[in-house]
Amino acid sequence: MPLNWKSGGVLLGVVFFLAVALVKPIGVSTQFVILDGILWNAVDPSVVEQSAEGYSSPNAYLDKSGGKYAKSVANPLNYSFVFVLAMMLGAFLSTLARGGLSPEERRAPALWRQNYGNNPWARNATAFLGGFIVLYGARLAGGCTSGHMMSGMMQTALAGYIFAAGAFAAAIPTAMLLYRKEA
Repeated sequence: MPLNWKSGGVLLGVVFFLAVALVKPIGVSTQFVILDGILWNAVDPSVVEQSAEGYSSPNAYLDKSGGKYAKSVANPLNYSFVFVLAMMLGAFLSTLARGGLSPEERRAPALWRQNYGNNPWARNATAFLGGFIVLYGARLAGGCTSGHMMSGMMQTALAGYIFAAGAFAAAIPTAMLLYRKEA
């Protein structure tokens, strides 16, 4: 039986609290950069260099923070990367545990169909493009909603509250513009 939104919110809050208290704040968008670096390094081993001082990279982004990202590319089995893999695996196992996706869940939501039709290719392309834009923006901002907003607000960081206000200030008018027809 699926959790209602209140139970899910409380459970998510507990998970975030435990992660912040026991390990470190949750943030996942950086791991896409690490995955890119892993793939790039597999093709071109000069992307990450190791010396007695630590890890470095000729790529300025991977080299920032004293080679922290370069180190993660060279040794990807760290907490953050495994956390992202575990999120995907957990979602897959959760779906299997409840018997897979129903035919209704495989369809585009009614609100989408009413505004844009029922073409699955258009929906998938739009979802991919939207995901790309969000991820690109997250990297420009130096982190994603889980890092800036959720973990940041949990730590009562002013920047987390400012990010949340900005995210909603942009998301609400965008949703109103994109979904003018109501289901």
